[in-house]
Amino acid sequence: MGENQAIIVPQISSLPGNEALAARLLRWLAQREIVQAHVSTCGRSGNRMAFAIAAGARRVVERPELLPFGRPINGLELVTKRCIYTPTQGFGEEAGCPECRQEIGPPLFDSLERWWPGETDNFVCPECGFEDDINGFLFLQPCGFSDLGLVFNNWADAGFRQDFLDELAERIGFAVRLVRVDC
Repeated sequence: MGENQAIIVPQISSLPGNEALAARLLRWLAQREIVQAHVSTCGRSGNRMAFAIAAGARRVVERPELLPFGRPINGLELVTKRCIYTPTQGFGEEAGCPECRQEIGPPLFDSLERWWPGETDNFVCPECGFEDDINGFLFLQPCGFSDLGLVFNNWADAGFRQDFLDELAERIGFAVRLVRVDC
């Protein structure tokens, strides 16, 4: 079994109150016993601190037998800085405009140099002039651009249930996208 991440990303670049919302989401996930309430060294990035998987995780995935119980990397990492979430393998950087339906991938991905530091949240279609938050454009492969990311280490193979994703989106107040990363 390879290493992977299931990353849930709200479809908004700058989420109002993102840090407070991350804390509320963590409390909710811990109360439902999806993750532990306290950090441990079960993460992948930085100091490896994350919130370990808990027994209730079985209720929110399609294939609970594929959850990473017993694996050293199994926790939730909450990211509250602006990040780009894309698949790492075979990502084609293909995007389209929801207005004119033209392929605009190269200019959109080039614009991330302005998006990353927060100079803008929006992208303007070079074909028709339509402007929206970068997340409002069409992507052939799931990806997300936001200052909130829920990174579930080694949960991707288990597959989140749609009702869980819907409930999470409702709590966040914005649609979410699930990005799979194979490490």
